[in-house]
Amino acid sequence: MFIDTAKIKIKAGNGGDGAVAWRREKFEPAGGPAGGDGGDGGSVIIRTDSGLHTLMDFRYKREYKAENGENGLSKNKFGKKGKDIILKVPVGTLVKDSKSGGVIFDLKEPNLEVILAKGGRGGKGNSRFTTSTRQAPAFAEAGSRGESKEVTLELKLLADVGLIGFPNVGKSTLLSVVSAAKPKIANYHFTTLQPNLGVVSLGDEMSFVIADIPGLIEGASEGLGLGDEFLKHVERTKVLIHVVDISGSEGRDPIKDFYKINEELKNYNEKLSKKPQIIFANKMDIPGSLENLKKFEDEFKDKYKIFSGSAATTENLRELMLYTFNEVQKYEDSYETFDNPYVEDEEKEEGIKVYKEGGKFRVDGPYIEKLVRSTNFENYDSLKYFQENLRKNNVVDKLKELGIGEGESVFILDYEFEFFE
Repeated sequence: MFIDTAKIKIKAGNGGDGAVAWRREKFEPAGGPAGGDGGDGGSVIIRTDSGLHTLMDFRYKREYKAENGENGLSKNKFGKKGKDIILKVPVGTLVKDSKSGGVIFDLKEPNLEVILAKGGRGGKGNSRFTTSTRQAPAFAEAGSRGESKEVTLELKLLADVGLIGFPNVGKSTLLSVVSAAKPKIANYHFTTLQPNLGVVSLGDEMSFVIADIPGLIEGASEGLGLGDEFLKHVERTKVLIHVVDISGSEGRDPIKDFYKINEELKNYNEKLSKKPQIIFANKMDIPGSLENLKKFEDEFKDKYKIFSGSAATTENLRELMLYTFNEVQKYEDSYETFDNPYVEDEEKEEGIKVYKEGGKFRVDGPYIEKLVRSTNFENYDSLKYFQENLRKNNVVDKLKELGIGEGESVFILDYEFEFFE
């Protein structure tokens, strides 16, 4: 089964918390701080694998979590780093933010590896917080939360050439003859329920990848039939071979069919209609085709290169493939780019949000959450460190800008504090 989209949730590991510990040596029963740092959380990594051709592995499992970092230990020992998790996908996979639809990564190269969600940083142990005035800190830093995302994986075939046209015009037969691909072929509509890839080899260093894009119907760009599911695969191609049944053996008009397919390409994405097209007038071995070919050439010969022949008898196929190869070389650098890049949430980057809601002053965000988890509110040094961080990150100034007065409440996550200068 061909699976070309999958929505998954990913979660990188949290960093381990730093330890609060003290040296307990034979002649120094109340030694200094000796809490080690927590280990970093594991990351979620995505890697392209040339041996994969679908996203089938993501059909049943939808959540992926990397390992958390280990908490710090006594005697200044660091916690172990959490194990990364590696997701393998086919070359040509887009990674999109499920919420915005923005493209996070375009994985168009073999063995490409990127970090999709970064593991949280391990927290510092209490031995890291000693200063000239704070010799015995009784607090440590909590580990950072690992990133989490909901992403959509979308596979777009990496083919140089796409075969397009209505169902049953002979695209699958053409692919099977010019390459080693073995698509299912039968005499009924929508035989091809998945794209098929093949390699056309014309001699030394003369080859290209060709894809049979499943048959389109009128209205495909609006969701009718199966075509709308596969139009996206055309976006990757450099050149299109438009196959038409020139015999009209099923009572269809090749000229009207050609216009209809191009209208669907334009409706789906205007860039598709501007890709170079080569026309292959197929089924010339069927009686009556010559008359139709003359009409077709009168309509299109000034705009398109037209080859006539037969996939069944292989007539003119080598000439078609040689011309196609030369066209592909012209568009070597015409790789499709995407207009909707992912933009990181600014608030997430800042990590602190100071605002007034329902008449209450509130402070929250990832950084504040980590700071609160790191604070021992019953310890003077830890509380002082907490307050210093609020000032250093301009939280106090922002509260004053919002109009807070002496003695008013400030809600920081689940804690309520009184505001004093």
